[in-house]
Amino acid sequence: MSDTDIRRSVDAVWRIEGSRIVASLARVVGDVGLAEDLAQEAVAEALETWPRSGVPRNAGAWLTAVAKRRAIDGWRRQERLDDRYQAIARDLGTVTEEEWEPVRDDVLKLVFAACHPVLNRESQVALTLRVVGGLSTEELARLFLTTVPTVQQRIVRAKKTLSAARVPYEVPEPAEWPARLNGVLGVIYLIFTEGYSATAGETWMRRELADEALRLGRILATLTPREPEVHGLVALMELQASRFGARLGANGRPVLLADQDRRRWDRGQIARGTAALERSDGLGKGRGPYALQAAIAACHTDASDVDSTDWPQIVVLYEALEQLTRNPVVTLNKVVAISMASGPEQALTLLDVEVDEKKLAGSHLLPSVRGELLSRLGRVDEARGELERARDLSTNGDQRRVLEEKIAGL
Repeated sequence: MSDTDIRRSVDAVWRIEGSRIVASLARVVGDVGLAEDLAQEAVAEALETWPRSGVPRNAGAWLTAVAKRRAIDGWRRQERLDDRYQAIARDLGTVTEEEWEPVRDDVLKLVFAACHPVLNRESQVALTLRVVGGLSTEELARLFLTTVPTVQQRIVRAKKTLSAARVPYEVPEPAEWPARLNGVLGVIYLIFTEGYSATAGETWMRRELADEALRLGRILATLTPREPEVHGLVALMELQASRFGARLGANGRPVLLADQDRRRWDRGQIARGTAALERSDGLGKGRGPYALQAAIAACHTDASDVDSTDWPQIVVLYEALEQLTRNPVVTLNKVVAISMASGPEQALTLLDVEVDEKKLAGSHLLPSVRGELLSRLGRVDEARGELERARDLSTNGDQRRVLEEKIAGL
């Protein structure tokens, strides 16, 4: 095999097996940062060895065994041949290419460690995509629109913080579970929403980022099958992602929901999202924020066009979501749904009464919605002013162009 073929093989193995390799290592060394470093050393050895020996039948087991040998060698050099070394040696002796199969709970521990509250959200996202998602620093740099050294420093700091804080490599105690799981779901959702609608840059969507979030969500759903909000988040991401094929036109420009060709929506993905929402509901614990948002998305996928959408039901779902989250963006979306169910005049009145402008200061969302409502009421000059303000506040190139087209249409 050529060096290029080997590199592709290593990348594929790491993307598929990386999280389980790191999780397996962290179980025996007790440090996520060290486990990730050891795994990367094993990857480097694979790039040197596999061109001569070929790709092993069980590449994940090979990488894990090499990484554990590296750990043993490191402890020998430090003259720390203690119980940890003996435990790893015993464990290493039992690992074969035929028998190796990482424990599911190890990956779950890895997810919780990467999203530990001692890390800020930026670090949680980077470390999760690195050690759980298996992305390289080059891929992360492209996703975050930054440089490789910046990403490397961010990940190194995150691993040092986990080590300094002595973050345990374990699933939280039952009392901590809701808060910690919410943090994990929040990281995955943040990654997805940035991919679905980018806050900055020139492109409206960053599909590869949304795909990674969906992959992480699916992994988490297999690890926590009794958690309804995990299935709710997967349902939401599946249903939202089903529209990707219709969100850009032939010219590469954004296509808004009302103008999308729904025949281009991915029906297979809609079926998977619907099934995930049913799994969430089937657990009988009620709908949380992610499941409610998935139910709203399902109302859109059930309709053949905008006019046949069950807008009154969407309003009810947004009202429930608003009570749970107290999020001004949810209130804003509720107002949009009311405009579709009851008309723009009632919606505009509610917009001025219910939406907290201070919490949305600096965002293009509020003037964009107000401009749209004013336009539908025929108040053209006022609409133009609001849409121009929204355009000036937007930090995304495609979003600005959409707003400019609306202004020109007035």
